[in-house]
Amino acid sequence: MKNIPFFLLLALIFACNSGSNSSSSSSESPYEEKIDSLLSIMTLEEKIGQMNQYNGFWEITGPTPQEGAAAMKYENLRKGLVGSMLNVTGVEEVRKVQKIAVEESRLGIPLIIGYDMIHGFQTMSPIPLAEASSWDMEAIRRSSEIGAREAAAAGINWTFAPMVDIGRDARWGRVMEGAGEDPYLGGQIAIARVKGYQGEDLSDPLTLAACVKHFAGYGFSESGRDYNSVDVGTSTLYNIILPPFKAALDAGARTFMNAFNDLNGIPATGNAFLQREILKEKWGFDGFVVSDWGSIAEMIPHGFAIDSAAAASYAVTAGSDMDMESYIYLNELKKLVESGEVDEKLIDDAVRRILRIKYELGLFDDPYKYCNDEREKEIIGSEEHIQGVLEMAKKSIVLLKNEGQILPLKKEGMRIAVIGDLADDKDSPIGNWRAEAISNSAVSVLEGLQNYPGNSYQYAKGADLILGPTAFITEVKINTDDRSGFAEAKRVAANADVVLLILGENGFQSGEARSRSDIGLPGLQQELMEEIQKVNPKSVLVNMSGRPLDLSWADANIPAILQVWHLGSQSGNAIAQVLFGDYNPSGKLPMSFPRSVGQLPIYYNQKSTGRPTPPGGDVVFWSHYSDISNDPLYPFGHGLSYSNFTYSGLKVSNEGRKVTVSVDVKNESERPGEEVIQLYIHDIVASVTRPNKELKAFEKTLIEAGQTRTITFELDERHLGFYDNQGNYIVEPGAFDIYVGGSSNTSLGTQISIQ
Repeated sequence: MKNIPFFLLLALIFACNSGSNSSSSSSESPYEEKIDSLLSIMTLEEKIGQMNQYNGFWEITGPTPQEGAAAMKYENLRKGLVGSMLNVTGVEEVRKVQKIAVEESRLGIPLIIGYDMIHGFQTMSPIPLAEASSWDMEAIRRSSEIGAREAAAAGINWTFAPMVDIGRDARWGRVMEGAGEDPYLGGQIAIARVKGYQGEDLSDPLTLAACVKHFAGYGFSESGRDYNSVDVGTSTLYNIILPPFKAALDAGARTFMNAFNDLNGIPATGNAFLQREILKEKWGFDGFVVSDWGSIAEMIPHGFAIDSAAAASYAVTAGSDMDMESYIYLNELKKLVESGEVDEKLIDDAVRRILRIKYELGLFDDPYKYCNDEREKEIIGSEEHIQGVLEMAKKSIVLLKNEGQILPLKKEGMRIAVIGDLADDKDSPIGNWRAEAISNSAVSVLEGLQNYPGNSYQYAKGADLILGPTAFITEVKINTDDRSGFAEAKRVAANADVVLLILGENGFQSGEARSRSDIGLPGLQQELMEEIQKVNPKSVLVNMSGRPLDLSWADANIPAILQVWHLGSQSGNAIAQVLFGDYNPSGKLPMSFPRSVGQLPIYYNQKSTGRPTPPGGDVVFWSHYSDISNDPLYPFGHGLSYSNFTYSGLKVSNEGRKVTVSVDVKNESERPGEEVIQLYIHDIVASVTRPNKELKAFEKTLIEAGQTRTITFELDERHLGFYDNQGNYIVEPGAFDIYVGGSSNTSLGTQISIQ
């Protein structure tokens, strides 16, 4: 407590202001003089301390540890050698650890408290890939805001989200955390999430600083295997991987996280080309970069750094400002500076960036501003938030198939069989990155169905999906041989008017370190589905997963398929409302669904190649598989509705490089519905070959029954150009195909020429 007067003196010297502009550059920042003053009185050790982030290490409200790693971390807090902590949650815990940093260290610099709040804090929204299926930017912004409000109320002021990695390979478990395969859609979602987390004013105690990750290329890990190498060409880097990061930066994102992977042989954590040249110099980013967990140390097993000292030197030189849980900066940087191997100016630059964000958050004004007990009680789990995540969940469901209009179901008089372990699962819908969600707290499908009591329901599990408990850090054990429940499931299904097959993945089968080589229905579920279909072909598959699965057999044999992902706290209610038509599904796929795992990676915006089409007859010399179609089972942008939309009257005009596109969309059904109208272009001839189709605009709109709406898009140089292999944005004259429709496989198009 003896340092309180000194901290108050600092506060007077720096004259901290409460307002901030989260998107301001350093030249415009009102805090630079204050940062200069603080840097001038910091020792080298204290500067390096600001670059050190620790994981939570003991129950802060309990006894102080006397030995071991926890005691060391506690002592370093008191010495001012910690700039940030992660995984400390709850007002009481955060207040306690902040009090140590502020009132027991020499300078009293407050901590920034980070946390993986990916799709909700306690009240869980759908997983990000599911939310991307909504194509509803306002809904996604609101969902991120709900999570931010709850996390901030629990003392958090920094979230390690959004993840904006483009994902083309469903084997990679972390596709659940992103926005899918398209850079334009991914960029729009990145903007929505950043704005949802950060709000209009970063100093607002119910907002969080966003952290855009993983910079860069992580979604292109070879074979879809997490942490694996990435080797991509410059065209892919500049045109596919980087645009969502730039969109997030332009939206005001204040921090970035680097990646576990290497990129063309250089680990991202030590990659100066990515972090210095592109992010900080070319893009003008003035926030800070944090390493991923232990990724500075991991440059040693990468074979890039010979030891910890080399890893520290590479990382700080490349632009990694904060070390998450590898201890290397704290242990090595002082010696490297004193020996002259690392210029202290690099340390000052990193610390300046970190302090800047702390000022913008208002932490120097009030280190305890996020620590309000009443706010924590009132906000977390509020009814407003519950209704908000329910609306998001409904918007995230994609109707993949509806043969014979089997859906929506009647609300009365039906005998409905419900089959599958996941139907009664209250935990899987929460998903993998579940923050502070209470286990088994989601509304199950069976519970959601009870809101429609006019029908009778019989449930049979059929087979267990998993064996034993699940956890974030351990592999899920799958049942592969216990079929003892098959007979009962078949009996129940045979006597039903319709069968609901609730199948898919356990919530811990996707996410970090959850790569899969087989993306079919896990365990015995495929066999169970086939057995049920034999006794009652009038079935609906409700697929609950964190990634696209191979649903080829289901597509050929099951009349209706709903892709429901992992929908969060209100999962069962959202699914039931769609099944019975109280919500007309409007979701569209943000990732292509393959016909086989052998097609992966698969994505809509592929290039033509020199041999794109069959030459005729049985000649084999063209780009294809001999045993399966090149096309995905369900393409990017696909999604049906209980309404029926038709497109006509496409008109395109251009004046110079400004293009106006209009199309008439008619709802030919008797039910109002939302449609996502999608616009794609194809730059036919370019100095760098371009994809056959590229999404450049979309609009989600409600169209009443029988109504025709004219949708107009305006394109300009921002939409018509691309990045060359030196990273320069160029627009070249020539012919462009323009396509508009309800998915990426639309053929409604015309051609224009621009100069």
